[in-house]
Amino acid sequence: MSLSFRPLSHALGAEVQGVDLAQPLSNSEFDQIHRTFLERGILLFRDQKITREQHIAFSRRFGELDRHDNLPRDRHPDYPELLLVTNIPEEDGKPSASKYTGQQWHSDMSFTLVPSLGSLLRGIIIPPVGGDTMFTNMYRAYDTLSDGMKAMIEPLHAIHTGRRKVLDTSSEREKEQSKINPPIAQPVVRVHPETGRKALYIGDKVSCLVGMTEEESKPLIDYLVKHATRPQFVYRHQWRRDDIVLWDNRCTMHIALGDYEEGETRHLERTTVKGTPSGYYLQ
Repeated sequence: MSLSFRPLSHALGAEVQGVDLAQPLSNSEFDQIHRTFLERGILLFRDQKITREQHIAFSRRFGELDRHDNLPRDRHPDYPELLLVTNIPEEDGKPSASKYTGQQWHSDMSFTLVPSLGSLLRGIIIPPVGGDTMFTNMYRAYDTLSDGMKAMIEPLHAIHTGRRKVLDTSSEREKEQSKINPPIAQPVVRVHPETGRKALYIGDKVSCLVGMTEEESKPLIDYLVKHATRPQFVYRHQWRRDDIVLWDNRCTMHIALGDYEEGETRHLERTTVKGTPSGYYLQ
């Protein structure tokens, strides 16, 4: 069966059909996948019954993998290339460190000097209902701004943090994260290194704009996030077991909705492909 691609929504995304990631991919097949990844921003691979090793090996086709030193509590103890997105409690009964991972609009690793090129998330245990993830097209978010707004935000930098939706500043994890990941200033408009297109680079983890106070920054940040997440720019993914979703962090943003019953298990595992250096530490 030859490869084919089915659009997932008008705005972005494609399902890759006719592929088994447990089997080796030819260079020609991978090139087709990579081209569509750059064109559509998100790729969905259904019914992929693969091992952790195969997940990591396929991910490496896209570039060097992050070992998640910036998120040491969330990575798999035996596979540092795998980030756990899970609500399964820890062995001592404490809530999972990644229970609330992703429940804000964001782009992966934007709070580091080497933001992610792409992420490959594999669904392992999925709630019977819900647990969805939404994605939005940041090319379209930028392209549909007025010329005046584009000119205003072009020179701006935004301060990205690693904060989570549920913030406990007294916890060891929050103190550790603040030390490992000091705030990073990233351009509000980034040029995609492979396509050359401009994309808005913003999100709920942006605390402030460089050179402005938080009070001054908030109306603009709020507007840009609201604009970027308009329904016509968005694809909502309903997870199934053995799904793999690959997304381009350089031109998309995403959010985990947390839309499932308390007590239902949701366990996914993610590889993160390193991107090109971007941003700078604040002095």
